[in-house]
Amino acid sequence: MDWKLELVNIPVSDVDRAKDFYVNKVGFHLDHDHAVSDQMRFVQLTPPGSACSISIGTGLGSDAAPGSVKGMQIVVPDIQAPPAPPRARLATPVWSCPGRRLRRTGGGRGRPASPRRCGRRTGTARRRCAAR
Repeated sequence: MDWKLELVNIPVSDVDRAKDFYVNKVGFHLDHDHAVSDQMRFVQLTPPGSACSISIGTGLGSDAAPGSVKGMQIVVPDIQAPPAPPRARLATPVWSCPGRRLRRTGGGRGRPASPRRCGRRTGTARRRCAAR
């Protein structure tokens, strides 16, 4: 039997602002936007080519605080390639620097060094990181 993750709820403080961000800035597809009642609204958004969607809304039964979901990752084949729709600069880009140690950030968590530390912020940054 196959198990599939198909929907992840993301708590937000402003549903319309979050919907605008994901659809018009990041390029997610709007699957559903349905107000069941004055207390319940369900919005489902899917990244291009993904089998898993996110849901945002009100009255969905989650008591998680807006912004509390951490560590979600979106995988793209080439971060440098221009996207078809306009894309916002995501909050914390994660850069791959093979062979480099993680540098510590606030809170004691490790994060890969940025290309700024490895070289210029261009397509050559990854090659420069790999060479060190």
